[in-house]
Amino acid sequence: MQKFQTFDGISLAYRDEGAGLPVLCLSGLTRNGSDFDYVAPHLPDVRLIRLDYRGRGQSDWADPATYTPAVEGRDALALLDHLGIGKAAILGTSRGGLIAMLLAASAKDRLLGACLNDIGPVVATEGLEVIRSYIGKNPVATSIEDLAMARARLMTGFANVPYSRWLDEARKHYVDTGEAITINYDPDLARIFDAPEPEASPAPADFWPFFDALDGLPLALVRGANSDLLSGDTAAEMRRRRPDMGFADVPDRGHVPFLDEPEALSVVRAWLAACR
Repeated sequence: MQKFQTFDGISLAYRDEGAGLPVLCLSGLTRNGSDFDYVAPHLPDVRLIRLDYRGRGQSDWADPATYTPAVEGRDALALLDHLGIGKAAILGTSRGGLIAMLLAASAKDRLLGACLNDIGPVVATEGLEVIRSYIGKNPVATSIEDLAMARARLMTGFANVPYSRWLDEARKHYVDTGEAITINYDPDLARIFDAPEPEASPAPADFWPFFDALDGLPLALVRGANSDLLSGDTAAEMRRRRPDMGFADVPDRGHVPFLDEPEALSVVRAWLAACR
């Protein structure tokens, strides 16, 4: 992992690997750049840049008031500046897709395109309640192996996922201290659910103008067919507004697809070709 400093002195971790089209990977709300480890081996001809947001993964924790898509988008642009990259394609999972839409509205000249992984302008209440139920809390499991088995049972909408994948997930997103299993992000991230400012909310009230700001850019959407965060109706409206948008409805997946599923890979590769 490499590090760089943000405008407010926070040290953020990132990985910068490969050569070719620069693809900036932005992860889910509580997650980090390792979200993209599964898709990385399938994209050998791009420059894959994976960021750990402030407060997540190996990046510094920060003032919880800065855990907003707007600040995280500013950090993403700062990383591109740090690397000397003028424009990049954004592969955004969940929270990362919201940031991609914000950047389309505020810094479109820095984007080559956007691929949204199981996120849209309307965030379903059902999925938000699931996130609210666990964000900021350490699991009750006493080992990584027990945690993996629990995730296999509890992750709604997922089927035909091998135990080895849940074990990988547990190792990527939790820490075994020897005494307990802990989350690997700032627990104060949970405070976003109580934030009075709309820009800090995990469920923006009206994000359609930001989605529409992606007009003219190569665009793709990967949805978990059983997603509780991105409804079929919202995905249908996104497709109506952008009939040229690549689309995959990945079977046996909830929120979010891993991106190495054949359906997801087909759409991601076509999108990358359009971004070149």
